[in-house]
Amino acid sequence: MTLKILENKPWRKHPRLPKGLRIYAVGDVHGHDGALKDVFARIDADRAARQTARPVQIFLGDYVDRGPASREVLERLISRAREHEMLLLKGNHEALFLDFFNNPSLLSNWRQYGGLQTLISYGLKPSINPNELEQQDLARELAKVVPAAHRQFLAALPCSFTCGDFFFVHAGVRPSIALNKQKEEDLLWIRDDFLVHERNFKKIIVHGHTPVPEPDVRSNRINLDTGAYATGKLTCMVVEGETIGFV
Repeated sequence: MTLKILENKPWRKHPRLPKGLRIYAVGDVHGHDGALKDVFARIDADRAARQTARPVQIFLGDYVDRGPASREVLERLISRAREHEMLLLKGNHEALFLDFFNNPSLLSNWRQYGGLQTLISYGLKPSINPNELEQQDLARELAKVVPAAHRQFLAALPCSFTCGDFFFVHAGVRPSIALNKQKEEDLLWIRDDFLVHERNFKKIIVHGHTPVPEPDVRSNRINLDTGAYATGKLTCMVVEGETIGFV
């Protein structure tokens, strides 16, 4: 697996990570277990080819929904994290998943974001448009079949991570608000106000949430969501020192 170094760099001063650290940052998985398995293979091949003191794998959230294998994706991530240093961030789809247990009526909204596919991956058989009674039944059934390890994993996901000159998050940040003062709702859901902002955020924001055909590298942010659930393309950015590339 060849590391493709980013050539067109939009920064006057190159953002960097602390010495001895290499970060593999991965965009939205959305229930595509085959793409996840492939990106792990690419990461492992790069690690074998280029040794480093401390490789860390960061995932930007949205592991579930839309694709057909949300349960398998969570199981693979949990298993991988037992043997590798990984940081898995929370996405808005994980928030919807967790909220559904206590508020079944959310399914009216969640199903529009691919929630039915997640229920099906756990063996449930929802109708296309579940009514209130079915929503309650599905929430009870889901609580029975989701492994405790999955719920614990989802509940423990942090919303952001800062390292060197980078700030890793699922959706983005609210402009004009300090990075350490951001609200969870914005970190998980924000779009337009963040995407159209062209001034710097003090750090380079590495995010997903909004699908793009190719990784979108700008002067103030990097978007890694390449729509894996529809395209099969799961993007992995590699950062080490001042070098940024993709595997």
